Amino acid sequence: MTTRLSSTFANGPALVTFITGGDPTPDATGAILDALVEGGADVIELGMPFTDPMADGPAIQAANLRSLGAGTTTADIFRIAAAFRARHPEVPLVLMGYANPMITRGPEWFAGECAKAGVDGVICVDIPPEEDPELGPALRAAGVSLIRLATPTTDAARLPAVLEGSSGFLYYVSVAGITGLQQAAQTSIDEAVARLKDKATIPVAVGFGVRTPEQAAAIAKVADGVVVGSALVDLVGKHGAAAAGPVGELTRALAQAVHSAR
Repeated sequence: MTTRLSSTFANGPALVTFITGGDPTPDATGAILDALVEGGADVIELGMPFTDPMADGPAIQAANLRSLGAGTTTADIFRIAAAFRARHPEVPLVLMGYANPMITRGPEWFAGECAKAGVDGVICVDIPPEEDPELGPALRAAGVSLIRLATPTTDAARLPAVLEGSSGFLYYVSVAGITGLQQAAQTSIDEAVARLKDKATIPVAVGFGVRTPEQAAAIAKVADGVVVGSALVDLVGKHGAAAAGPVGELTRALAQAVHSAR
């Protein structure tokens, strides 16, 4: 089945960008999302703010606190997503976050709201595939991709469990740590992507620690997608409601670097 995600990755290496929803405020998020699209981002990840973002480094932790401090709710995230879909009918949108906000009202409710808002996929950081009897099936039943994570410690014995039921793309976390602080050596990324692509039937995107166009270009030579988050979130933290301009400028540089590998 052709989806927005599959169509996007079929065009060559894709730039996947992340910002935290509601940062600096729910009303300011839309303009920042538009700047990502206008800058050339191919896939948008919209972070769901959470009080204990254990996989995230200081930049995204601070973004979560800013968003929650502004009163952002799950309802706001779906409102932002639905408005984005109305403005950008062809751009894939993925929600990324933690289990608590996704399952507190029941996974079927969450999956249904994703479908209504036009969300293409969901990344849940803290539900491993071996412990996912509810969220994954609910998302798949609603036609929403469950995008799982592989890491440097995902060995050959565990990889089939990660791939089972995954769709959209596989997100390779290139460092065994939190977002934004470390950068993996390119040789280790090359080797990991080759190993994953040998087994995966879906695109492989690489993230964590990618901050510059030069890094993005190198990864795009081997991966199907490059994920950039903390560098963009830093700009939102610095510029607040005026972040759309700087975010768009960095996105354009990143997009040019990634797309040059096509």
